[in-house]
Amino acid sequence: MNKFKKSILMSSIASMAIFNHANAETINLRIMETTDLHTHMIDYDYYKDKQSNKVGLAKVATLLKTARAEVKNSMFFDNGDLLQGNPLGDYVAKKTGLKAGDTHPVYKAMNLLNYDAGNIGNHEFNYGLEFLKNSTDSANFPYTNSNVYVEDGDGDKSNDKNLYPPFLILDRQFKDTDGNNQMVKVGVIGFVPPQIMAWDKANLEGKVYAADIVDSANKYIPIMKSLGADIIIAIPHSGISTATRVSMEANSSAYLSKIPGIDAILFGHSHSFFPSDRFKSFPGANVEKGTLNGVPATMPGFWGSHLGIVDLKLKKTADGWQRAGGTSQIRSIYKTENRKTISLADADPQIVASVKAEHEATIAYMNEKLGTLSAPINSYFALMYDDPSVQIVNNAQIWYVKNALQGTEYDDLPVLSAAAPFKSGGRIGSDYYTSLKAGDIAYKNIADLYVYPNTLHIVKMNGAEIREWLEMSAGQFNQIDPSKSADQELINKNFKSYNFDMIDGISYEIDITKPARYNGKGEVIAAESHRIINIMYNGKPLADDKMFAVATNNYRASGGGKFPGLNGSKTIIQAPDQNRVALANYIFEQKNIDPSADNNWKFAPIGKDVNVIFISSPDGIEFGKALGIQAIGDETEGFTSYRLSLK
Repeated sequence: MNKFKKSILMSSIASMAIFNHANAETINLRIMETTDLHTHMIDYDYYKDKQSNKVGLAKVATLLKTARAEVKNSMFFDNGDLLQGNPLGDYVAKKTGLKAGDTHPVYKAMNLLNYDAGNIGNHEFNYGLEFLKNSTDSANFPYTNSNVYVEDGDGDKSNDKNLYPPFLILDRQFKDTDGNNQMVKVGVIGFVPPQIMAWDKANLEGKVYAADIVDSANKYIPIMKSLGADIIIAIPHSGISTATRVSMEANSSAYLSKIPGIDAILFGHSHSFFPSDRFKSFPGANVEKGTLNGVPATMPGFWGSHLGIVDLKLKKTADGWQRAGGTSQIRSIYKTENRKTISLADADPQIVASVKAEHEATIAYMNEKLGTLSAPINSYFALMYDDPSVQIVNNAQIWYVKNALQGTEYDDLPVLSAAAPFKSGGRIGSDYYTSLKAGDIAYKNIADLYVYPNTLHIVKMNGAEIREWLEMSAGQFNQIDPSKSADQELINKNFKSYNFDMIDGISYEIDITKPARYNGKGEVIAAESHRIINIMYNGKPLADDKMFAVATNNYRASGGGKFPGLNGSKTIIQAPDQNRVALANYIFEQKNIDPSADNNWKFAPIGKDVNVIFISSPDGIEFGKALGIQAIGDETEGFTSYRLSLK
């Protein structure tokens, strides 16, 4: 062959290759997610008894319909933490109950939106396994979870069955970019934090057990591939962490992004937003593309605040369809401007209508009167002072425990109580604070004071253990330099305020000029440091060997928050009642409540003026003046910045 003919042949082959590549079969697939809805089906705040622009599947449904209309191919999934979290969920679980065959109102709404599948979150277990089964049985879409197994008691885990199908393989027909129909096998696998075994020990122990998230992925993904899954969507009810993986982590989604075979990650649990600038410096994250270690991923907030979207490009190969690229985004139902929340999506009337009866019944349930308050209660400054919103909970728990211990082997133990400020802004927003006026107090206010459906547990602890409990709580604060005159940030933003336990029945001071003794994992990081000083009981220094019965909740007693000494072994009584039921009964019994705090804790004096700053709600400005707290300016997302002078 002469050089000219050879050149033409090579050119033709190259042209054919280019033509074939350009016309290779491709599919654009949009995958969407809701997560951490926590029973927020419509745009309503039951605590404030008014419409809200910041919550609700009804608003997300409007975003969903728009996002679906933009593309030819789409799928839709829920990540979990669905059945608990607002009064509608409590009304169904505790007031009416749910029998086999009943349809839970969340599914009356969700069944209208053509979900492809759902995953189980940790809060799904709060009301027990029977309630969970009756609820999910009423969904018109399948559920998957790969790391919770039924405990069959034979001691052989190799034959144990999953509580839910460990994965799904969904056959779906999509349009390719040329308009042709194509069949794709879509694998779906779900995960839940293994910590459910501690958080809901009373509901789960002896019935099920949980395995590690990453180990479960490594177990099942090869099986899914062997069964023909073209692509695999992971739905972990799990956040992301920078910690080196060991095992049984709650926040494992970043680890999953490194496992071959996973093509998209729809995650949650952390009530945060991905992609967003919050994760700009997270290792392996590309917030412009919306990927974790190259895998498209999304986490769309909480309570129906956002819709998560992953856009995948699939390419057909000899081995089937494969991911050839992808990006992600989140779309919000609202925005904040000048302290005002502006709606970006109307509530879908079909969703609103689907739960109308339960919604109205919940409002009536929440407005039933229990007693009266002689003074207002708010939690705007619950992290700075002994606070009435926590004091009333501790008072109720002490009242309950003293009654519960009568006639038992523990009735001679003095009683203490631990409680934390659940509603103190933080990641949930500038309106996430308790605020009650003087006057009538109703059931809706109980749920405002105690957000979670925890059950009351009593632990037996000695003085030394209680001191360490408080040392862990004191991680709420940054270390303050007493030599600096400039403003210093008071609050450790990585510390969750629901872990800032205040223990009543003793008095103590917190010396924030010293380093925190513990890190967030409950590990001692400053062995010589003791922030808790002048700790007293009945006017005398607390003895290390003095024994107490301490009221807390099932989460803390079973190891939630990784507090030293609290791992379930110290529990002496698991009460049949929720903490907020104890609170409601206390108010009903007392009728008239003086919510004043007894000021049993405070910051240790520093010796000269040191200014610390923090953020809280702008609604706290007038209350702050009475406490010597100065408002100094507006912050992002509707917060106000405050200054407190410590002496």
